[in-house]
Amino acid sequence: MASLMTKKEIGQTHDVLRFGVNDSVRGDLAPPHPVQATIHKETKFWDEKRRFGTEAIYGSAFNIRKDLDAQILSRFQRPPGALPSSMLGYEAMTGSLDDFGFEDYLNLPQDSDSLRIPDMHHGMEVRLGLSKGPVCPSFN
Repeated sequence: MASLMTKKEIGQTHDVLRFGVNDSVRGDLAPPHPVQATIHKETKFWDEKRRFGTEAIYGSAFNIRKDLDAQILSRFQRPPGALPSSMLGYEAMTGSLDDFGFEDYLNLPQDSDSLRIPDMHHGMEVRLGLSKGPVCPSFN
């Protein structure tokens, strides 16, 4: 979602209605919560261990191929519209299909009373850098 937003500059004023309360330069510079930092460090450690193991067994070309496949699958998205992108191939490759978090069933935008169908043309303009703002406005 951060890649879809426009670039922020230090001297630029923050538009709360358009970009949300927590989307600011100061929020980007603040350190993460200690538990979040520990979880991130632990997942990074185990990913490096897995990479080292696969390189020892299959060779370095396997990890390079896996990285290229991950880059390709992470860029594939459905155009903005009524159906959200699922990233099924990327989730299957990274093994995150087995993870079931609270974001999978709580606070779904489809269940909201103020759901506004995104404009596909505006979403593509934002993605291509021709327009500013979020892909889908969250306020009516």
